[in-house]
Amino acid sequence: MSLAEKLIKEFEENVKLRKRLAELLVSEPDVRLVLINAVIADVAMKKDLSELRNELKSEINGLRGEINGLRREINGLRSELKSEISELRREVHSNFRWTVGLIVTVWGATVIPILLKLTGAI
Repeated sequence: MSLAEKLIKEFEENVKLRKRLAELLVSEPDVRLVLINAVIADVAMKKDLSELRNELKSEINGLRGEINGLRREINGLRSELKSEISELRREVHSNFRWTVGLIVTVWGATVIPILLKLTGAI
């Protein structure tokens, strides 16, 4: 095992030693600047957050527009459905009248002669 491997193993096993190394590294201005520049690349800036906020607002507005379009479409379909139901009711009502008329006619054509025959009128 090389010296570097031994050193790495020692750092992995000893928390106190890792902290001491970190303190030594941070105390050097040049090393601190390198660390800050490395970390700052991953940090979200106010500008990034503002751009994200604007992007989210535009997406939300787009979704609102789509929802409003769907609402209009649903309202159109609702009125269409109401008219279709109304037409269906008229047809059912008309068919009911025809059915009742046919039943009365058939009943009158069959039952009335039978009753007249039974009463001796025919």
